[in-house]
Amino acid sequence: MRQPVQELIERYQNNLYAIAFNICKNQADAEDVVQDTLIQYYTTSKDFEDEQHIRAWLIRIVINKAKNTTLAFWRRNRRSLEDYIETLTFENPESENLFEEVLKLPEKYRIVIHLFYYEDYSVREIADILKLSESNVKTRLSRGRSLLKTALREEWENDE
Repeated sequence: MRQPVQELIERYQNNLYAIAFNICKNQADAEDVVQDTLIQYYTTSKDFEDEQHIRAWLIRIVINKAKNTTLAFWRRNRRSLEDYIETLTFENPESENLFEEVLKLPEKYRIVIHLFYYEDYSVREIADILKLSESNVKTRLSRGRSLLKTALREEWENDE
């Protein structure tokens, strides 16, 4: 017996998520585990006896995947952004402030700002790395600088 994945999602997604979240204690990991479980169901050639068998199989897979996620090396050794920033050394408090503001930028601006200012890549090199046009890189740099300027101005005005 096989059921369409869409039916299983509608019927079991919340239960599977609750089980995964209970083990992972993290929303993103729990969502990934449920998605991986449903993908495994979709790709398996296993034939199930009945709906109870499908449900039991899904629950067993979710539990195993959630446990594997919590035991993963990267999960046990990851650090929070605050902990990471504390390990970096900065010349002065302003440099640290600037770095923290760069980290708050949207990803597409943060990456080009980081590559340009911290890694000393040229616009052409960044364009090659990111597979973008040079004009797109320049636009992102300009917009990223503008966002940084606004954020730093607000922070400076709040400090007065």
